[in-house]
Amino acid sequence: MEIRKELQVPAPFFFDKLADSALYDIQRQTGKKIGRQQLRDFEYVKQFNKNSRARIKIDKFVENSIYGFTTSTVRNDFYVEYHVEALDEKKCHVTYVESMKSHGFIQTLNDKTVGILWSFLRKRRFNAMLSQIEQTY
Repeated sequence: MEIRKELQVPAPFFFDKLADSALYDIQRQTGKKIGRQQLRDFEYVKQFNKNSRARIKIDKFVENSIYGFTTSTVRNDFYVEYHVEALDEKKCHVTYVESMKSHGFIQTLNDKTVGILWSFLRKRRFNAMLSQIEQTY
């Protein structure tokens, strides 16, 4: 899935929101307080509930430009990447890309079926999140 959107916020403002979210999640899950310069290649385990957890690896982190991470579970690997491009001092263009690699034939079929049903809702929720970020500026 790929979503492209122009936002009425500066690129550094939007990127700060992404970085702050990652840093908050890392501290909450690991108890470690790290700096932005340590994000690239950082890995940690995130507990979603009693029976569900995933390994998160921050694959790409280029200040005010690219943020990408992989979430790996026993069932699949889910990759997300944000590209942020400044258009001027008050606007930016965001490209959001996500992909999934499922482990096993049955899991692949299941993920494709569920993906079709949920893709509309995920896009809608993502666009709502972008609008919320714009409103906080």
